[in-house]
Amino acid sequence: MGTCVARYMLEVLDGTSKKERVRQLIGIGPPNNGSALAELFNHPEYGKEIIRKLSGIFVPENYDPASDLIVQQFRPQSTTMKILAAAGLRGDIAYRILCAENLTQAPEFFPSFDGKTWECTPEGGWRQTFDGDGIVPQSDSILAGVGLDIVPADPAHLELARDGYCHIRLPRNPEVIDRIIWYLKNPAYTSGS
Repeated sequence: MGTCVARYMLEVLDGTSKKERVRQLIGIGPPNNGSALAELFNHPEYGKEIIRKLSGIFVPENYDPASDLIVQQFRPQSTTMKILAAAGLRGDIAYRILCAENLTQAPEFFPSFDGKTWECTPEGGWRQTFDGDGIVPQSDSILAGVGLDIVPADPAHLELARDGYCHIRLPRNPEVIDRIIWYLKNPAYTSGS
């Protein structure tokens, strides 16, 4: 959620004055369009089971999403997410989005969901996809006009570390770190796999 917090500061709070001088913003599995998982936590049919599966892994034991202000603000239709979407991207910032994909469809990628990630369908339903990191589907990360860098670039990397590309491990993943360093050294390049 850190990318969205930074975007809120840069696009909403500082959007017109542009006092914060930022050359590029690199997001790792960001829920730029709101979090499908935050919505699922509150879902009357799926919520309790999703929370049970993630208890002690991604949420604390006895987790109550109704009392979690951050989760409520990251629901796709929340006021916060609508304000962020309305603010638009800043033209003076190069946006980078790094997302994971379970290219080999291995259940070990994110065992809680058999290697898949929950996402909201365009019709408002729910499905699981391999196009995500177990927590954030690629569809939650997409920003108009910004390419996605999908990791791993080589599916063979999943054979070496099947769970190394899930959301929880992405910030420490060597391929992700190398890509971030590459962007910092090569800021003129556009993002995209």
